[in-house]
Amino acid sequence: MEKLLKKQAFEYHSEGRPGKIEVVPTKPYSTQKDLSLAYTPGVAYPCLAIQENPHDIYKYTNKGNLVAVISNGTAVLGLGNIGADAGKPVMEGKGLLFKVFSDIDVFDIEVNEKDPDKFVEIVKAIAPTFGGINLEDIKAPECFEIERKLKEALDIPVMHDDQHGTAIISGAALMNALEIVKKDINKVKLFVSGAGAAACACTQMYIHLGINPKNIIMSDVNGVLTKDRTDLSTVNSKFATDKNIHTLAEGIKGADIFLGLSAGGVLKKEYLLSMAKNPIVFAMANPTPEITYEEATSTRSDIIMGTGRSDYPNQINNLLGFPYIFRGALDVEATGINEEMKIAASKAIAALTKEPVPEEVNIAFGTHNLKFGKTYIIPKATDPRLITIVAKAVAKAAMDSGVARKPIQDWDKYEDELIKRMGLSNPVKRQMKSACKNNPKRILLADAEHYSTLKAAEIVTNEKLAIPILLGDRKKITQLIKENELELNDVEIIDIKSDEEKKRGLPFAQQLFEKRMRSGMTLKSAKEKLKSSTYYSLMLVENGFADAFLSGLTSNYPSMIRPALEVIGRKKNEAIVSGTYILLTKKGPLFLSDCTVNKNPSSEDLMEITLQTASIVKGFNMEPNIAMLSYSNFGSASDERTTKIKNTVNMLHQKYPELHVDGEIQANIALDQDLMKESFPFSQLLGRRVNTLIFPSLESANIAYKLLQKTSGFELIGPILNGMNKPAHILHMGSSVNEIVNMIMISVMDAQMKHNL
Repeated sequence: MEKLLKKQAFEYHSEGRPGKIEVVPTKPYSTQKDLSLAYTPGVAYPCLAIQENPHDIYKYTNKGNLVAVISNGTAVLGLGNIGADAGKPVMEGKGLLFKVFSDIDVFDIEVNEKDPDKFVEIVKAIAPTFGGINLEDIKAPECFEIERKLKEALDIPVMHDDQHGTAIISGAALMNALEIVKKDINKVKLFVSGAGAAACACTQMYIHLGINPKNIIMSDVNGVLTKDRTDLSTVNSKFATDKNIHTLAEGIKGADIFLGLSAGGVLKKEYLLSMAKNPIVFAMANPTPEITYEEATSTRSDIIMGTGRSDYPNQINNLLGFPYIFRGALDVEATGINEEMKIAASKAIAALTKEPVPEEVNIAFGTHNLKFGKTYIIPKATDPRLITIVAKAVAKAAMDSGVARKPIQDWDKYEDELIKRMGLSNPVKRQMKSACKNNPKRILLADAEHYSTLKAAEIVTNEKLAIPILLGDRKKITQLIKENELELNDVEIIDIKSDEEKKRGLPFAQQLFEKRMRSGMTLKSAKEKLKSSTYYSLMLVENGFADAFLSGLTSNYPSMIRPALEVIGRKKNEAIVSGTYILLTKKGPLFLSDCTVNKNPSSEDLMEITLQTASIVKGFNMEPNIAMLSYSNFGSASDERTTKIKNTVNMLHQKYPELHVDGEIQANIALDQDLMKESFPFSQLLGRRVNTLIFPSLESANIAYKLLQKTSGFELIGPILNGMNKPAHILHMGSSVNEIVNMIMISVMDAQMKHNL
C-alpha cells in the first residue's frame, strides 16, 4: 500500500501541469480593447484612485479575496524541518483547499529564512498584496513570536493555522464531548501531551471555553512542565504546574481529558485505564496517534475518542475551520482574527454537529445516518453547510468585536452569496425551498418501508419543507426509524392493514368502481386493487386525506402511472398527461419534455406538451423560451417527423403568439446563440436563452435525459407529471435520497398551485 501510495502521489503532483494550482484571469482579454483596459493605458486610472484613497485597493484589485500561505518549512506536517523548497507541495495543497472549500484565492510563498525577525520583516514587506495571511508549518517557539509581531504590525487577518486551526476544531469537539458525558467544563481535569504550537494554542482555547488553568497538566519530551524547570519558553511557562507531578503516568491519573499533540504510542493502555470515568481522548499525532483507535476503544468502552485521521470517527481536522474563518474575516475586511472570532467559529462548528446530516455527507462516508453522539462529535469536512454557518459566525463576531471595516447589512443576502460562490445550490432549488417553507403540504410517501424514503422524510421535516405521511407496514417503518435513529417521531404512519385504516377505506372500493366501471373494472376488481399500497394511497389523495402522492422507488414507471391515471385522472381541460425533467446547468435550468409518457405524440399532443411545460417554467418565475427539437433545421430535411413539428410550431404561433417558441431546430443550434445568429437570424429565439426543449418523441427525450443524467454531472429534478387532476408524481426507480427530497418539493409546489386554482 505504501509503495502504491507513493507512486500515485508522484503521478498526481507531476502529470499535466506540475503542481496543484494556477492563476486564471477573471476579466476578458481576447481583444485589443480588453488588453488596453487590463494593462496600459487603462490600468492607470485605478492606480491613481488607490494612491488617492488606499482603501480602494479592495475595490479595484483581488486583495479582498487573496490570502498568502506563508512558510519557512521548519515544521512541515509530520516531516519536520525539511526547508522552504521541500515544503512547497504542502503550501500548494493548502492553497487548493482554500479555493475548493471557500473560493479564496491563494499565493503560496515559501520564505528561505529561519531568523524570526528577518522572516517578520519579509512578510511585512509583501503584505500589501494580500487581504489575509495564513502562516503555516513554522516551528515553535519561533511561531508564537512571528505571529504576535505580524498581528501587531498589520491591519489584515493573520493566523498561524497549525496553532489556532487545531484549537478551534478541537474546542468544538471538546464542547460536544463534554455535553455527551454530562461533565462541567469548569471542573474537568485536562492532561496535555505535547507543548508545541498546536498544544499551547489548544490549551489556551480550552481555558477561554471555561477549563480552570489549575486543572491542567502539560508535558513535553522532558516530562511534565513544572514551575521549577528552567528550560521552558515564555509561552510554555504559562502552563507549568506547581504540583509534584513529573511523568505522563502520574499526570494522567484521574484526568477527564487527554489531549495528544506529541508522538505516536505514548499513551499506554494502563495510563488510559487510570483516567476518570467517561474519558475524552483526542490523540492527534499524525500519522500514528498517541494511542490507536482500536486499542483505545477495546481498552475502555466508555471512551469518546478523536484523532487527526479520516479513517476513524471524530476526525479533528483543520479543514473544518481555516477556509471559513478567513472567508468570514475577508468578507467584512477585518483588521485581524481575534479570540472572539475563533470562539465564535468553534461554537458554530459544535452547534452544526447537532443538526441532521445532509445525505451527501452520509453517502461520502458510506454511512446511513450520522447522528450526534460518541462517534460523531464534530462535522465531516465535506459538510456543505460549513461555509454558511462558520463564515457567518466569524463575520458577526468580527463586527461585534469592532474589527470589521465593512459590516454586513443583510445576512440572508450574505448567506445566499456564500452559497452561490461555492456553487452549492441553484436559483431553482432555492426558489423551491422558499416556496415550500412558505406553505408546506401533506405529501403521502407510499415507499415508506425503504430507508431512502424515510431519510428524505426526515430532511423535509427538519427543514419544514413538507408534512410527510408514511404509508406501509407500521412495524417495519418503526423498526427502520429506530435502527437508523431517524427523527420522525411525530410523523403520521398509515398502515392499510390496520383496523383503523380498513374502516376509513370502506368507501374507496365503491368510489373506484364508479370511476372505472365503464372501463372494464368491476366492484370485485376494485376491492382487489385497493389491497395495493399504490391504489390505496391514490384514493387517500383523491379523498383529501393528503395533498399529493409520491411513489415509484421500487417500481417501473408504466406500472405506476396507470393507477395514477385510473384514480386521479387528468384535468378536464387537459388533453394529455406529460412528463418534464429540470436539468440544473451552470448557465441556468433547462426544462425537458416529454420524457416519460407519450411515445409518439401528434402535432396536437406536442402543442399540449409545450403548453404544459411552459406553465411549469412560468411557475418558477421564468419566461419560457422554447425550442421544438428535431434532426432538421427549419426545413433542411422533410418527412412526416419534421412536418409534425413544423405544424406544431405553426399552431402555437397562431393560437399563442405571445409564446416564444420556434423550430424545428437541432439541439446544438437551439443552445448556441452565435450559431443561430449566423445561420437562422429570423428565428424567434434569437437573442433569447433557450430554457425549454420539447422532444419529438418519448424515445429521443428518454435517451437524452438519461445520457445527460449520467454524463453531464448536472443535477436532474423529475419527472414532473403534468396535466393531472390532483398532485401525483412518480419517482424513477432507484431514486437517491436527494432526488426524493427534490420530488417532495415539486409535489408541495404542485399542491400549492392546484390549491390556488
